[in-house]
Amino acid sequence: MDSVLSEESSEWEDNDETEIETDEDDDSGAEMDEDKENYEDDDNDGDDEEDPNNSDDMEMEELTGKEEAKKGNGTEKLSAAALCVAVGSFCDPEDLPGLAHFLEHMVFMGSLKYPDENGFDAFLKKHGGSDNASTDCERTVFHFDIQQKYFKEALDRWAQFFIHPLMIRDAIDREVEAVDSEYQLARPSDANRRELLLGSLARPGHPMKKFFWGNAETLKHEPKKSNTDIYTRLRDFWQHYYSAHYMNLVVQSKETLDTLEKWVKEIFSQIPNNGLPKPNFGHLTQPFDTPEFYKLYRVVPIRNVHSLSIAWGLPPQERHYRVKPLHYISWLVGHEGKGSVLSFLRKKFWALALYGGNGETGFEQNSTYSIFSISVTLTDEGYEHFYEVAHVVFQYLKMLQKRGPDKRIWEEIQKIEANEFYFQDQADPIDYVESLCENIHIFCKEDFLTGDQLLLEYKPEIIADVLNQLCPVRANLVLLSAASKRKCHLKERWFGTQYSAEDIDKYWRDLWASDFPLNQDLHLPEENKYIATDFALKASDCSDTKHPVRILSTHHGCVWYKKDNKFKIPKAYIHFHLISPLIQQSAKSVVLFETFVNILSHKLAEPAYEADVAQLEYKLVSGEHGLVIRVKGFNHKLPLLFQLIIDQLSDFSFTPAVFEMITEQLKKTYFNILIKPEMLAKDVRSLILEHGKWSMIDRYRRLMKGLYTESLSSFVKGFKSHLYVEGLVQGNVTSRESKDFLNYVVLKLQFLPLPHPCPVQFRVVDLPNTHLLCKVKTLNRGDANSEVTVYYQSGARSLREYTLMELLVMHMEEPCFNFLRTKQTLGSELVDKKIEEFLLYFEGRMRLLTEKAFRTQVSALIHIKECEDSYLGEEVDRNWNEIMTQQYLFDRLAHEVEALQSLTKSDLVDWFQAHRGKERKALSIHMLKNLYKNIDVLCLNEIRELSIITQMYFKLSHEPSKIKCCLTALGNVMLLASSPGQESCETSYGSSKFGFTVAGGAVLLICGRGKDACPQEKSLTPQRGFVRGCSASNKQYWILHTQQERYLGAGAYGY
Repeated sequence: MDSVLSEESSEWEDNDETEIETDEDDDSGAEMDEDKENYEDDDNDGDDEEDPNNSDDMEMEELTGKEEAKKGNGTEKLSAAALCVAVGSFCDPEDLPGLAHFLEHMVFMGSLKYPDENGFDAFLKKHGGSDNASTDCERTVFHFDIQQKYFKEALDRWAQFFIHPLMIRDAIDREVEAVDSEYQLARPSDANRRELLLGSLARPGHPMKKFFWGNAETLKHEPKKSNTDIYTRLRDFWQHYYSAHYMNLVVQSKETLDTLEKWVKEIFSQIPNNGLPKPNFGHLTQPFDTPEFYKLYRVVPIRNVHSLSIAWGLPPQERHYRVKPLHYISWLVGHEGKGSVLSFLRKKFWALALYGGNGETGFEQNSTYSIFSISVTLTDEGYEHFYEVAHVVFQYLKMLQKRGPDKRIWEEIQKIEANEFYFQDQADPIDYVESLCENIHIFCKEDFLTGDQLLLEYKPEIIADVLNQLCPVRANLVLLSAASKRKCHLKERWFGTQYSAEDIDKYWRDLWASDFPLNQDLHLPEENKYIATDFALKASDCSDTKHPVRILSTHHGCVWYKKDNKFKIPKAYIHFHLISPLIQQSAKSVVLFETFVNILSHKLAEPAYEADVAQLEYKLVSGEHGLVIRVKGFNHKLPLLFQLIIDQLSDFSFTPAVFEMITEQLKKTYFNILIKPEMLAKDVRSLILEHGKWSMIDRYRRLMKGLYTESLSSFVKGFKSHLYVEGLVQGNVTSRESKDFLNYVVLKLQFLPLPHPCPVQFRVVDLPNTHLLCKVKTLNRGDANSEVTVYYQSGARSLREYTLMELLVMHMEEPCFNFLRTKQTLGSELVDKKIEEFLLYFEGRMRLLTEKAFRTQVSALIHIKECEDSYLGEEVDRNWNEIMTQQYLFDRLAHEVEALQSLTKSDLVDWFQAHRGKERKALSIHMLKNLYKNIDVLCLNEIRELSIITQMYFKLSHEPSKIKCCLTALGNVMLLASSPGQESCETSYGSSKFGFTVAGGAVLLICGRGKDACPQEKSLTPQRGFVRGCSASNKQYWILHTQQERYLGAGAYGY
């Protein structure tokens, strides 16, 4: 059992690459399991456009939840509220960029009625709630959720931020630092960089040219130089724009509508209304109709990726929401079936993915314009032919223009969207109210609930008008590739993006200005055979059960089943885990497995795409111990999709060209993960703690050595020869149908049972009773962010230990955030010390904890665990997690509630103090941009036992020893160092103490038992370990390889 305290430079998450990928409905394909934290199955629809600049080309997924889904099978649901102010960053003053974003922060720093700076957050955490806010171009949204019992009080506390926020002058500098941290986190995002670069191309005077993020320069240093009183300007901005008539409010709770209306009038009627005209930017049309926009921009990305983005600036399209012309066009442009752009490009080996449409963010859709963009993830060969790639896109668009809107296609889209709408899973209240309060600003009253999802009117003239504007001569081209670096001599001011601007090549410019011929391989998709038409609920063919039951078990595998009689929707989930011991045999086998899964996904993309757009979704995940196949959607046609996947797996084959394309892309994927500090931190932590797991670093190094097609063929043959298959089928299906899924897998794959069971969890190293510190240099030189993670280990997992830890986190979360961020705004070098100071402070708070406060927190945690699921997928996730980890405790939440009810205040206090004493086990991992310069990286490169890539090196300290030592546990490897003049260097590991005595240049290894240094031996035998050394600068480094490891066993984990 482990826990982690982590401090990043910002609270805003950067979504540039991995999330690390939650199971989004609109995203089918192959993924690789990178870690096992935070897996959830999100059944909410995404935007039309999924920009490849926002996600890895081959995404990495965290497969099983180390922190289980919190909700259970209860009947209670959290209450929620959202307020949208129709004012955003477009209203920033010219001399104070980022002021709207800064105000979003400052209004929540206490109110006149509730002056405690963090009182609202503390109140929410105490009662199982959460809150957040965001600033867009023309809207700022605030939202929260909480237990129903405390909803009215929370509304009153929340409303005060809009009635009379304190915005105290003393908090300004601290909160500017918080905004600056968010800016620093945003800088290494390729998607953010592209937005800012395109925004800079707008006409002079258009608000899109502004710098919306804000940072210390714009909100602190520049105002000081110009004697601008930012506090006065901030209050003026609030008084001018945070007016009641600019606001929309949505509340959701189980009280009656009359009660909720009464509360709203009583609580929110005091929000001031200044009666001023609403800000309007609708007159600033065609901001991108400029010579600067119609060019080719070469951009150096953060990630290792080739991509081509083609964008058009269109008149604002929000008013056409009933027709949704951009949705219609993006549906066709983004199609992956026969006759599509991507199908053609894949056959040429020029592209891996294509996304088209409008993301409906403030940048892409506002009152002055709409952006339509098409982004293509290119192969290395595709990068060399990027003009040809653009030409294929333009040929497809010209075909659409000549044919005109197709009513059959529009009605097919309408039918699919209507099916999904009428049988949609219930959204989380906090997500629903947030979406609804924004809809109120956009749609007519009768369309508030449906306007963002349904196609309501077919007007071909509106669609044709938009289509005809998507011509080559009005397009902006952005080519993203590190290969362009030598040509990119310009630098964007705020994010430092390297780029160049050039006219479109004359040959292509002239061709695109002419009546160029169509491509006969490009055509409209055929009628979709996967659209569901049978929505009947099936009768049970066996006894109903509260939890999944194993209905079929053989030597080949087993299947678990549960009929859905709660949500009563015509949908099903089919999950299977094909377990093989081959995968973790070596780093090479892991890479071969991930290559295999990605090629399989590549081959499935075209035949499975029709099912995907018909809301039948699939996901292939290269898990740590097997191939995971997840299929979900309307049950009517779902078996067809499942059988298609198994058939492709059974008949798997590949060409050398596909193999080369996928492995090259896999190199980029690994690299793009390792350059993110938070991902590298997880990988290093896993490398240190999880025995037998091959890290991303190991995989990257092995892939860079090269692979052969023969190796993949041999691996796939071995993988399919011996398996154990475990599945879960849940939803509107019968037990007989569920058995058929397993039988089909066995029949098609013709595999033999495993001779021995294959464990599905890694053993975790039992850390020594001390605090270890590992410092790692980040790999991205352009990323100024650092990350500190402190991992606390608590022994083998048990329900009681887990609930104690969850309860402690609930007590700790808000004061920890307040202490480390709001009051300190620290740099990474001080975070470890500040975390320790916080724990000392928190220890004092725990001693003063009242019985009432303890019981309140226990009740809040129980309430969360008993809160009802919003949709079937949440229940499936929990059940699948139990199967994936082979724990099978399907009523875990009930057991955790029982454990919570038995806890006392002294249990919690004693448990916390026990982990603060001399016996504590802690590991700090620092991801830093700059390390101490006296470390010579060449030394570590000579030490082959360190599984680390050459760009990364360590500065490690062993505390609390007075002697400055260096230590890291990497599997079964430890690194120690001594400085000139230092007479000895020692460390404890397990029950032994190891040390070096430096005497006249000679190095003697001392091994002792327990606390007493007992120099029984001067050296270690090969069976006990070995020592190896080298010099670097003015330090001596040694590797100690020892067999004295201890393990916690399966079930210990970190989150």
